Amino acid sequence: MFYRLSGVRHNSYASDSKMFNIPADRNATVFFLLLGLAAPFVIPSLYLNSYVLPWLIWTAAALGLNLVTGWAGQLHLGYAAVMAVGAYSAVHAAKFGVPWEFALLIGGLASSVIGSLFAFTALRVKGLYLALTTLAMQFVMDWVLTHSPAIAGGSHASLQAPTFALLGQKITSDAGLYYVAFGWCVLVTIFMLNLKRTGLGRALVAVREKDFAAAILGVNSFYYKVVAFAASAFIAGITGALLVATFYFLAAPEQFTVSVSIQVLAMVIIGGLGSIIGSYFGAALILLMPGVVNQIFGWLANMLGLELGIETFAHIPNAAYGALIIIFLMVEPLGLGKLYANIRDYLMIWPFDQLKK
Repeated sequence: MFYRLSGVRHNSYASDSKMFNIPADRNATVFFLLLGLAAPFVIPSLYLNSYVLPWLIWTAAALGLNLVTGWAGQLHLGYAAVMAVGAYSAVHAAKFGVPWEFALLIGGLASSVIGSLFAFTALRVKGLYLALTTLAMQFVMDWVLTHSPAIAGGSHASLQAPTFALLGQKITSDAGLYYVAFGWCVLVTIFMLNLKRTGLGRALVAVREKDFAAAILGVNSFYYKVVAFAASAFIAGITGALLVATFYFLAAPEQFTVSVSIQVLAMVIIGGLGSIIGSYFGAALILLMPGVVNQIFGWLANMLGLELGIETFAHIPNAAYGALIIIFLMVEPLGLGKLYANIRDYLMIWPFDQLKK
């Protein structure tokens, strides 16, 4: 089968800590990477920029939140706030004539500074108390955006983003904007894949499991919490800036409300805490599945000759979508990434698993 382990031996630590211990994982990654590069040539522009592009950007956001929640174990309900800091900082920098390459870095660094403040909170409280604290900071950011005309233009105003450009070349085509989102998502994924192989990744896991025990072993939990929040916020800042520059084309307070923070957290939980591929699955389920469910219900209504009112048709698919999420979590509480891991583990030993029956 695809996941055969025959002939795979690890006789050194370097061999065992490779990014892809199983050749099939490496081959699948290369295949999907090539598929992503070829997407503009095989997917219509409408679907490419309406579905695939936002999915890649929100996957990068979910990976960033997974860094602090899945790896470091710090519950974060203010992720949209740090995305907003990065988005507005980058847009203002670009409007002042700063090249977009540096504007993105400014947005990431500004978000990292704000995100580090959450780490000081995490030093004092944890668990649900930390969640409430980050939620309060989210509300503070919502208030700032709606009551600071110099930053956001006011409660009902929007900040137009300059045309996105890299290396002095303006990017306006659908394929160009897609490749920007695709490249950022690939970079974040590579970073996360390497993170779990490093001492930093293992220290974050130790802090997640039991910070007091980690401190006894010499792991400075506060330092690694600061690193986790700062790195996660840096990813959030650049992701928020790219979301505005390549998809929304303007920044508005409604794009970074508390509901967005809950949405990204739902992507992480449904995909699986600490799971990289789960972040892809979770983002796809949260973003793409509502439209699919609506289409299915519309098709069933037409086929059965049912006349559903507008209000009924608006609520039934949402209820079915919510029930679908509950079913997924009941089948596998560890998320969609664990479902994938279960299938892969089964294929590794198939058909020899029949011998134990």
